[in-house]
This record gives sequence, C-alpha cells and structure tokens, in this order.
Amino acid sequence: MYQIAKFLVWLAFKIAFSVKFEGRENIPKDTTVIFTSNHRTNADPPLIGCAIKGRHSFMAKEELFENKLFAWLIRGLGAFPVSRGKGDTAVLDTAVERLENGTNLMIFPEGTRSKDGKVHRGHSGAAVIAARSGKPVVPVGIVFGEKLKFRTKITVKYGAPITPSDYVEISDTPNPRQLVKLKNRYMADIKLLVEGEPEAEKLPDEAEKEKADE
Repeated sequence: MYQIAKFLVWLAFKIAFSVKFEGRENIPKDTTVIFTSNHRTNADPPLIGCAIKGRHSFMAKEELFENKLFAWLIRGLGAFPVSRGKGDTAVLDTAVERLENGTNLMIFPEGTRSKDGKVHRGHSGAAVIAARSGKPVVPVGIVFGEKLKFRTKITVKYGAPITPSDYVEISDTPNPRQLVKLKNRYMADIKLLVEGEPEAEKLPDEAEKEKADE
C-alpha cells in the first residue's frame, strides 16, 4: 500500500507542479534520518518523500484523522497522530521506534504552516528525537512563491546532514541546553536553504559612494 500511495503522489505532483529536487546526494544511505523542514502546505510530507528511496513517516495533528477516508490515506503515507499542546510524550517513543525499524522521519519544527514563506521560530522536538535515537538530521527547504497553484515551480532542497552527537549527548534524557544548540543549528540551516545568504550590510562609506555614483 505504501509504495502504491507513494507512486500515486509522485505522479500527482509531476502533473500538478514543476518540481525540482536539489541536494539528494546529501542524504545518508546507510541509516534512517530525521528530515527537518520548513512548513508551507499540507502536501509537504509527501513532497519531501516522493523522490527519496525508502519508507517515510511523519507526525500529523490528530484532527486530520477524524475523516476516515483521509485518515486511511495519510496513514498509508506513513502519518501518525500527535496531540498538539498536550505534552504527548508517547509520540516521541513512536518516532524513535519508527527510526529504529527502518523508517525515515519528517518533522516540521515550526509547528504550523508559514503564511509568508519565511522560516519562523522552531521547536526542539526534532532535537529530542535525534538525541534519543542518535540518527542524523537532514535540514530541508521547500521553496516556491506566495501561493501554490497549478504548475507552480517548487524547489525542494536537502541540506548537509547534522550529526546530533556533535551537539548533544545521546541519551533518553538529553540536556535541555544542548537540545537548544542542536535546534538552533537545524533551524539556521533550514533558513539558509529557504531564504539564502543574508545580504551583508554596507559600510557607511560604501553607501555614500553608491549615492555619489547615481
């Protein structure tokens, strides 16, 4: 069922949009990974996973499982429910278990979709899972214009993998300060993939020189 659903989603994206994938060579081939991505639409999880080999899983808010047909579809694509804002610790166990059983995991640290296309404040859930599992984190940037419509050009960028042990001790009870460092690293990488390098501020004399040349 999973492979059929994955193929159908890939075909749908191929028809509906103009999708380009960059950096797939960055994804480790000898282990499962945690993809951390910016969040633009409900189509983000299959968009990230349809062009990558292997099985993928992602968290989805429990409200999406209320419709039985839609719940069947997203479960087939690897989704499992999470109760947002309720301290759902069981979902962390499920995430780690799936990673250990050969399934990649997709997480959207912002927690909600970005309406302006920019990368906003992230949460540490992915860092906790990385610290507990020891699995590498691959930052992802989904880039397109303001609205998603027919034949929109979309670029999915996979960044260099982050080794969690470089930032946090691998443990079931990781250090909170270390988790923040890991979170800050993958959020910075996501922002770079989505928004690019920030423009360097010009020195006062450079700005004056440009004015004089106009």
